[in-house]
Amino acid sequence: MPFPFHPAGDDPVPAAVRGFARAHADLVALHEDPIHLLARHRAPGRRVGLVSGGGSGHEPLHAGFLGRGMLDAVAPGPVFTSPHNKAVLYASRAAAGPDGVIHIVKNYTGDRINFGIAAERLRMEGVDVARVLVDDDLATDGLDTATGRRGTAATVVVEKILGAAADSGAGLAELATLGADVAAASRSLAVASRAQTSMRTGEPAFALDGRLDYGVGIHGERARRSVDRPPTEELVDRMLDEVVAGLPDGPDQVVMVVNGMGGTALLELYVLAELAAAGLEARGLERVGLLVGTFVPALDMAGFSLTLTRMRPEWTGLWAAPAQTAAFPRTETS
Repeated sequence: MPFPFHPAGDDPVPAAVRGFARAHADLVALHEDPIHLLARHRAPGRRVGLVSGGGSGHEPLHAGFLGRGMLDAVAPGPVFTSPHNKAVLYASRAAAGPDGVIHIVKNYTGDRINFGIAAERLRMEGVDVARVLVDDDLATDGLDTATGRRGTAATVVVEKILGAAADSGAGLAELATLGADVAAASRSLAVASRAQTSMRTGEPAFALDGRLDYGVGIHGERARRSVDRPPTEELVDRMLDEVVAGLPDGPDQVVMVVNGMGGTALLELYVLAELAAAGLEARGLERVGLLVGTFVPALDMAGFSLTLTRMRPEWTGLWAAPAQTAAFPRTETS
């Protein structure tokens, strides 16, 4: 059967991007050749443009975070596929400030290559460019992983904190250092109880037979292991053990993101948030920010991820700073 609610025989991304731009015309402007989106509003003191992007199928990442306090431009690619370097180039040209542009890039080979090509062309045009690479996924944290940890839900934390810092007038080098530090302080882990629907067959992309894929990726990559499904309390506790152990040393304050993978009800995500918050308290960690919802899904995969960022005192105000975007909600701060 066909994948539900897509244009017949057509790539869903152009229509989806047009629909997003139509729904949020007060916040974003769409340019279609090549496809990229720009924020309509920008803090007057912002000297550096923030640009991100990546494959579609992860909505609201990244276009949902366009706007004052977060991103200036986004280049969306086809489903689970990097945007073309031309789209990144055009988005970056439009977003660059007097001090240049920051590329916020998830650690995937295609994204790194295409953002890199665009960056070289920008430098040839006299635009200063720096890259912040997000690589938070513990499931790919090993010497046998060619590219290292994948970039997943910590991207939202990086985009939020960098956006607030950019609004305050921070320069290119300062933002690049801050972004690298926030990414280094972040770790994530995701599980799935049902695969995403294949766009080709209309069926789940892989079978789990009642087990959990433990360490699944946001492009629907299979985990290295499937496990018998434990009680939810035990699952959250196990995931917290791994994520906390993966964090670098530092203050005992964290931001936590409880992220749905696309097919998990908000009711479930709030249950998971409550369990995880209690788990943090039991481990002596102070939660200074909590984000709950679907922010970086894998189409309609049933599952969730937990992200922790070990916060420095000077980052808390940046996390709590206001943002005007389509998808970033009010955050809880202590």
